[in-house]
Amino acid sequence: MKSKKIWLSSPHMGVAEQQFVNEAFETNWIAPLGPHVDGFEKDLSTFLGGDEHVAALSSGTGALHLALVMLNVGPGDEVICQSMTFSASANPIKYIGATPVFVDSEADTWNMDPNYLEDAILHRIAAGKKPKAIIVVHLYGMPAKMKEIISIAERYEIPLIEDAAEALGSHIDGKMCGTMGVMSIFSFNGNKIITTSGGGALVSPNKQYITKCKFLATQARDDAPHYQHSHVGYNYRMSNISAGIGRGQMQVLPERVSKRREIFDHYVSLFGDLPGIHFLKEPEGFFSNRWLSTLTIDPSNGINVTREILRHAFLEDNIESRPLWKPMHMQPVFKNCLFFGNHLSDKLFENGLCLPSGSNLTDDELERVFKIMNSILVS
Repeated sequence: MKSKKIWLSSPHMGVAEQQFVNEAFETNWIAPLGPHVDGFEKDLSTFLGGDEHVAALSSGTGALHLALVMLNVGPGDEVICQSMTFSASANPIKYIGATPVFVDSEADTWNMDPNYLEDAILHRIAAGKKPKAIIVVHLYGMPAKMKEIISIAERYEIPLIEDAAEALGSHIDGKMCGTMGVMSIFSFNGNKIITTSGGGALVSPNKQYITKCKFLATQARDDAPHYQHSHVGYNYRMSNISAGIGRGQMQVLPERVSKRREIFDHYVSLFGDLPGIHFLKEPEGFFSNRWLSTLTIDPSNGINVTREILRHAFLEDNIESRPLWKPMHMQPVFKNCLFFGNHLSDKLFENGLCLPSGSNLTDDELERVFKIMNSILVS
C-alpha cells in the first residue's frame, strides 16, 4: 500500500477563514471587491508597519505586471531581473514587450548579487539602454542584500521593485520585506506561507501608485454612468471571498512563520553537520520566514550522494520535494537574454533541493521525512 502523500508546502487553514467566508455568503458579497477586500488590505498594511498602501489583487504576477505598467515600461525597454527565481518574476516583463536582463545570485542569501547588478547597469548604460526598473526577489523567504541593492538603484536612479512573493514575515533589522522598494508584490498562492487560494497584492509607500493600481485592476473604468475607458485596464482585483480567507490567514501568520522556522531548525540540527550538506544561514540582522527549507548537496565534499538520489528516495516514499528554481537565464524561453554573473545560480540549481516545509506537517510526517534523509545521507 502506498504511503500517504507528504506535500512540499500545502495550504494550512485555521478556524477564522471559514467564518469570514460564511459572512461573505450571508451578506451576498461574492463578486470582486467588498468589505473583506478592504479589511485584508488594512490587515496587510498593519502587519507591514502601517505606512504601506495596499491593493489586493488576483495574483502576485498581476501585481508585478501592474507595477511595470505604472513605471511606464514598454516595448524596447529593458528590466533587470534576478535570474534565480520562479518564472512569474520575469514573465510580466515580456507581457509588455520589454526585455529582461538577468543577474546572478550571491552565496550569502542566494539572491541578486549587488556587484553583478552594477555591472549589468553600467553595461546597459554604455550601450544606450539604461534599464527602466530592477526586480529583486527574496528567495525562499531569505531577504536579499537590500542595503547594497537600494544604494545601487538610487545611485543610477532606477526604480526598484521587490518581489516578496515568498517573503511575507521576513525582515532585515525589523524592516519588513515588501516595504523597501518603490513598489513591492506578495503572492498568496496555495503553497505560500499564507494563502487566499489564489491571490496577490501590490504594496507601496506611494499612495498614488496604489490608487492607480486599483483603477487599472478594475478594467480602468472611467467615472461615468456608462462604461467608458480612456486607458487599457485589467481584471486583476481580488474577490471578497478570497480576501475573507486572507483575513483569517493573517490572524495566524506569526504562528505559521514560527512553525516553518522550527521545521528548518530541526533539519539543521539533524543533518547540518554532515559533510557536503549546506543549509543557508541568516546573515546578521536578517530574519527569514523560512517559507521553504532548502539544502545543497556537494557530492565532491566527502559524501557519495547527489541531490537527485535524495529526491528520488523521497519520491519512492510519496514525499514531495523539488530542485531549487532553475535560473531564468537557463530557461529556453529566455535563452537570448543577457546574463551577468559567474553562474553560481547554475550550481545551486544543480545541487539544491527544497524539503517538505508546510506548517501543517505532523510529527509523524516529519519523522518519515527524517527517516528517508537519514537512510540516504547518514547510513
